[in-house]
Amino acid sequence: MHLTSAPDRRALRDRTTLLARLPRYATIALGALSLFGMLLALVEGHWGPLARLDQGWATALHDAARRQTAWTASLQTITALGGPLVMRTLLGLAAAWLWAIGARTLAAWTAAQALVGWGVEWLAKTAVDRPRPSWPDPVAHAAGPAFPSGHAMAAAITAATLVALVWPRADRAVRIVCCTLATLSTLLVGFTRIALGVHWPSDVLGGWFLAVAVVGGTTVVVELWQPGALSRDVRRVDWRTRPRVQSVLAPAVPFPDRHSGAPTEPYGPLADPLGGTSGQPGGTFGEAFGGHGFDPRTPD
Repeated sequence: MHLTSAPDRRALRDRTTLLARLPRYATIALGALSLFGMLLALVEGHWGPLARLDQGWATALHDAARRQTAWTASLQTITALGGPLVMRTLLGLAAAWLWAIGARTLAAWTAAQALVGWGVEWLAKTAVDRPRPSWPDPVAHAAGPAFPSGHAMAAAITAATLVALVWPRADRAVRIVCCTLATLSTLLVGFTRIALGVHWPSDVLGGWFLAVAVVGGTTVVVELWQPGALSRDVRRVDWRTRPRVQSVLAPAVPFPDRHSGAPTEPYGPLADPLGGTSGQPGGTFGEAFGGHGFDPRTPD
């Protein structure tokens, strides 16, 4: 009689979960790309309502920035801190740390967000070549085409990526805080670009749509390239960064697969923040990276 081993069951579960989640990632990416395409068509077609909205918002916000010197200075500080160079540097540092602890696929995914985002932004700006707003007395200057906003796009990609990296080791309250901060910072950076008069509102909206498409599309590509590797690396990060006190307490927790021949390091419910135990952080990060099947004791 054939008996399926525990590693085989985990591998089958990984494949099933991945096949279930890939359509979700693809749908998100294609949906965002479709919205970007619709917005681009309206911009290129000089659709009246959109043109009036762009002009009205940009004019009102720029006039306010021109009258309030302190307000303008704060906007310039925020837009500098949320610039593409700063955002990509953060992703680069995160990728370097992940690479150093052995989470190579997750590191590649993080670096790809910055690199692919930069490439897609450059291609879109070059193809559309939309002029930036022009003012008699500008409060800020920016070079290059306007659509889409590079600041808005880089901020959204970085916020989504960093939240995804923090998600596994955070409880519900921390996740809510992180998502709130990520959303507010993304909105704030986009707002500064309009208020400083260097982008139209539709430029910022286009940057956000394209950012979602980049994050979703990159995730699909990495999952197809290395099926289940993102999920395994998420578990590896948790294992490598686990407080040592948990490693001391964990032997008291029995591990059901101990008889399967795997090494006997403990990894039971108390020590497994991604194992789905209620009240433990990380049990739902498989929603982002395709499953719960990685066991740090099992070789890749």
